Amino acid sequence: MSPALPALLIGSYTATGGGTATGISYLPAGPIDAAEARTVAVIDDPSFLAVSGDRVYAVSETADGGVAAFRRDGASLEHLWDAPAGGDAPCHVRVDPSGALVVTNYVSGTVTAVSLAAAESYTASVLASDGVVGAHGTDDRTGVPDAAVVTEVLPDAIGPVEDRQEGPHAHQSIATPDGTVLVADLGGDALHEFRVTGSPSIEPVRVHHVAPGVGPRHLAWFDGDLFVAGELDGHVHRLRRDDSGSFVTVASAATFDGSVGESLLSHIEVDDAGRVYVAVRGRDLVVVLDASRGGLTLVGSASSGGVWPRHFARVPGYVLVANQMSDAVAVLPIGVDGVPGDAVAQIPVGTPTCVVPV
Repeated sequence: MSPALPALLIGSYTATGGGTATGISYLPAGPIDAAEARTVAVIDDPSFLAVSGDRVYAVSETADGGVAAFRRDGASLEHLWDAPAGGDAPCHVRVDPSGALVVTNYVSGTVTAVSLAAAESYTASVLASDGVVGAHGTDDRTGVPDAAVVTEVLPDAIGPVEDRQEGPHAHQSIATPDGTVLVADLGGDALHEFRVTGSPSIEPVRVHHVAPGVGPRHLAWFDGDLFVAGELDGHVHRLRRDDSGSFVTVASAATFDGSVGESLLSHIEVDDAGRVYVAVRGRDLVVVLDASRGGLTLVGSASSGGVWPRHFARVPGYVLVANQMSDAVAVLPIGVDGVPGDAVAQIPVGTPTCVVPV
């Protein structure tokens, strides 16, 4: 029998963003050779998803961006509410331990917090009034109250890569062990630290600068250190807090040889053994580095199994790569050294940009 995959939700670009999907796709758990995804929610450009229990949150990465909430019941998604993203082109969403939904908006360089308690309360009141919540985009009663949403504009900053760093670009948020939130600013070469509450509120704490031209995109933690995927410099950077609370770089490693050119890092994750996985678009690689001994060394790299690896997920035995320009999620087996092997399957999905096991 073919090895099995867990159930997956897959975000994509739709026609609005030049993609071929029609919304959020769902892949039921089952054998790899029988994997078949289908659309379970129609929404414009759901390029990033977050899952918490039976709730699924999706950005709509449009010019006037939004975020939508769904209740998942097996393979079904029931739309619950919509909220403004607080900026243009929201590209990441995350459920923060504070009880806020944190959304980062790339084009406008803003970060937004949505009170999940207020949104759920509002949804419950609508359901109590007539027993139904309207379908996405058709019923303005599903929009959460303005008081449940707050937005912070990142400080105006530029970097040396003129066509990408003409202003702040918020790309991802991550919770810190200190109870704060870090936001990666690709345009300003900075990590902005905030204190976020579920009321909601966003309070600036401090700004941590990285080297000019790094272009921090996605972040991950391991052993108390922060790992930064430099989209624009092709390096992974290991940062550590000093006694003053500032982040300092303790190690950096290139993910490929030669000039950066159009080779752009995207997603990064670190497993429990200290193996750092990072995807490289342009060169279409998944690169593995070792961080287990306090530094950062290259282990190896492998083909992403397609073109333009935008995101990936690690599941037991495999790395699942959302290859945006291949209209498929590649299934890569993980070798004993942690480096993926050649793809053993391709799951057809229009313009995939995010893959989340559920």
